[in-house]
Amino acid sequence: MSRRPVNPSRRFGDSGGGLFSSSKSRSSSILPIGLVILGGLFLIVYTHKGSGGSGGRLDSVSRIEGDYLCSGEVQRALPILQKAYGDSMHKVLHVGPDSCFVVSKLLRQEETEAWGVEPYDIEDVDSNCKSLIRRGSVRVADIKFPLPYRPKSFSLVVVSDALDYLSPRYLNKTLPDLARVSADGIAIFTGLPTQQKAKVADVSKFGRAAKMRSSSWWTKFFSQINLEENESASKKFEQASTKGSYEPKCQIFHLKSLP
Repeated sequence: MSRRPVNPSRRFGDSGGGLFSSSKSRSSSILPIGLVILGGLFLIVYTHKGSGGSGGRLDSVSRIEGDYLCSGEVQRALPILQKAYGDSMHKVLHVGPDSCFVVSKLLRQEETEAWGVEPYDIEDVDSNCKSLIRRGSVRVADIKFPLPYRPKSFSLVVVSDALDYLSPRYLNKTLPDLARVSADGIAIFTGLPTQQKAKVADVSKFGRAAKMRSSSWWTKFFSQINLEENESASKKFEQASTKGSYEPKCQIFHLKSLP
């Protein structure tokens, strides 16, 4: 299924004091090169800082390499989800890569509690993500197994960039478990069948290539495992999308929770 399910992290070389010589002619010819090198170093440092601490990448796309950016799509869709689900957005669980970024953005909303589950190993996380993990707001867990939450622990469960890497064998167990821990529904973001196949790098991280399934495949599968479409949420989401000129780049499904 996955990247490697679950195990829960510049040096700059010497900038070169010898860029300048005592000779004026050498100094004048080397000076532009030194400025280019220093400028490049400053740019690297600035970019490096921008990805840390304060969650500056919250509005960027997913960190997953490849073409599957549904976690980034969740961030774009949050205003539409809020209009579609209303009060059901007060206690949200996000399941998928980049949970730290999604959870951080949700926590910015008034009267919103948020938790996240990272289904794959995470590395090189920033201080904000480390803080969320220490507090227990985000945890690393293999979603092939039951989540450590009581039934109806969350009003809404949002899933992205996770189910595409599961075979039907595991989907049979994982989807009902997601429905179990939700009270008011599940919003599922999956890749489009027209998207490119996973790169070799993706396969090595997730353990298998993503399987981009059609809308009809998912609809049939939901029916087979007795999960019903949340027609009310689907209609409200579509209306809010039209009004807000939002065009999703991933497939989005709205399901009811278990009774």
